[in-house]
Amino acid sequence: MSFWTVAQTQPLRERLAIDELEKAGFDVYFPKIRFRANGRWRITGLFPSYLFIQINDCWWAARWCRGVIRLLGPDGASPARLHESVIGEIRRLEKNGFVIPESKEKKLKRGQRVRIESGRFSGQFAYYEGQGKHERIKVLMEMLGGMVVVELAEHDKVEPTQDIALAR
Repeated sequence: MSFWTVAQTQPLRERLAIDELEKAGFDVYFPKIRFRANGRWRITGLFPSYLFIQINDCWWAARWCRGVIRLLGPDGASPARLHESVIGEIRRLEKNGFVIPESKEKKLKRGQRVRIESGRFSGQFAYYEGQGKHERIKVLMEMLGGMVVVELAEHDKVEPTQDIALAR
């Protein structure tokens, strides 16, 4: 019976490990992502230094391929078995060879009314202003008789409301 497992590779040696594992007859899956950094497109592994291997028969041959440090497992003696759905879910998120993570956050528009769900302003209503430094959310809140821009903490969450947006 075949199963998927995870191999840890030497840092920046994923390509070597993939080549060696494929020569040894293993199916290998190394999901990649593409992102912009400093104005240039970068490509890296979704899980750098880790790749998925489909084991059909003998897993110990995979452990001794060049570039592989170890196969992850609960006891260190045998590899962990991943459910097929884990690989299927990652492949479902792929487009043009790259994993495109699903956005958990709803797209907010500037001036849209939101309710702050967590943090010290929990339960308060505000208007979305945009993203601040370090991906923090900036909102416009009514405080002390006027409107003030507040930058929420990283872990604070906001949810859009059905109310009318602020005219800007």
